[in-house]
Amino acid sequence: MTPATVKTQAPPPTFDETRLQAFMGRVVNDLGATFGTAMALIGDRLGLYRAMANAGPVTPDELAEKTGTVERYVREWLVNQTTAGYVMYEPATGRYSLPPEQVLALADENGPFFAIGGFQIARAMLDATDRIIDDFRIGDGLPWGEHHHDLFEGTFRFFRSSYVRDLVDHWIPALEGVRERLEVGAVVADIGCGWGSSTVLMARAFPNSRFYGFDLHEPSIEHATQLARASGVSANTTFDVAPANAFPPPPAQARAYDLLTFFDCFHDLADPHGAAKRAFDLLSPDGTVMLVEPMAGDTVEENINPVGRVYSGASVLCCTPNALAGGGPALGTIAPDTALIRILHDAGFTRVRRTTETPFNRIFEAQR
Repeated sequence: MTPATVKTQAPPPTFDETRLQAFMGRVVNDLGATFGTAMALIGDRLGLYRAMANAGPVTPDELAEKTGTVERYVREWLVNQTTAGYVMYEPATGRYSLPPEQVLALADENGPFFAIGGFQIARAMLDATDRIIDDFRIGDGLPWGEHHHDLFEGTFRFFRSSYVRDLVDHWIPALEGVRERLEVGAVVADIGCGWGSSTVLMARAFPNSRFYGFDLHEPSIEHATQLARASGVSANTTFDVAPANAFPPPPAQARAYDLLTFFDCFHDLADPHGAAKRAFDLLSPDGTVMLVEPMAGDTVEENINPVGRVYSGASVLCCTPNALAGGGPALGTIAPDTALIRILHDAGFTRVRRTTETPFNRIFEAQR
């Protein structure tokens, strides 16, 4: 008689209880932050942040009355915003207030620190999760134009604040001789211009220069054209639909562009090599290319930080899928300096340097 086979179970894995609890705390924080995206969008779209800005402490009833909303929802929203540190609560009075720093980030639409667009971007990217899961399995991509509308508007609202803060006063002055040339009168092409915030800011600052904005996404070009009209720069600004690797030359009298710009878009392109070569071919002999890219390091270790976490997530959900959808090499949002500079050198540029940076951006200058 054969004795019964006894199956032995593997011992349970050992773990550190303290480290486990710390990690579970992080998971809870991340869940709260994920819900926070919706809470921030509610605060923006219903005007809750704007109503609290400079209004002093308010009760849920008062805020609901100011915004035409229902107190029962507002009450819970205020608790959520207090736990997130966005809103301050006074237990003695039962009132809530929006500190001046939060006003700048959440209610000052045209200011240099406005951040609500980032939540719109996150909402749109989360909306694409099911599609991206499929892409992980089969290697397909997701074109920019097939995302939720919040991606386009959010990109405009989020990145505009940094352009307002830095573009004219810091980034352009960091380029060799460019500011002086723009003041006298230059011909500029803004490639991948989106809703046109960067183009219009430059056109307003340098009325003697002529600006052309190009983007493959037709609805974005329509918005950019409206923005130029509303901003009073239609006389020196034109927008048109065109791909980054085949944008048109300037009118015959100009012969070539004096400045070509890529704002936070080069890494998204399906054909960054073609775009760089097109820029080289249409640039004047003494012209400049300005490349503004998200902040990233050259190694994995250099990207393990809060900014790297945001940008690597955006790369998975938007930037890399867009490039793969067009059959491109997919540089990704955290492309290292070496990869970007190599493409510019391959296109023919002999002088490429990183001129300045912010915690969120790297600015490159390329010349012949």
